[in-house]
Amino acid sequence: MTKCIFCEIANGRIPSIRIYEDNDFLAFMDINPVTTGHFLLTTRQHYAVIHETPDELLAKALPLAKRLAQAAMLGVGAAAYNLISNNGPESGQLVAHWHLHVIPRRRREELPLKAGEPADLTKLPFVADAIRANL
Repeated sequence: MTKCIFCEIANGRIPSIRIYEDNDFLAFMDINPVTTGHFLLTTRQHYAVIHETPDELLAKALPLAKRLAQAAMLGVGAAAYNLISNNGPESGQLVAHWHLHVIPRRRREELPLKAGEPADLTKLPFVADAIRANL
């Protein structure tokens, strides 16, 4: 494995502006923020994507993300937030270390997300079947 920038940050070898840390997690400001207050929540241990991350850690991650997001909203005067986890290069994941983007939002236009196209309702049940078959 090549050096992971998030592991380097977690180990203190690369500086970061940290907002939270404990034995399992680290939250630090994104250096390319989408909005003011955008930060990353990541595991200290290296796991490339969410499905490689142990369930025990993931069970702790969402309550922590909720707590941190609420603090961010109050801290930067935001009305809402997004939690985004990109998993794999095709999803837009730029650093192969699982993390959540916590993005405070003041206006919808700050992070343009649009709805998809209407689904073909004759094909949708088959897609659902394919997913269920792999549970």
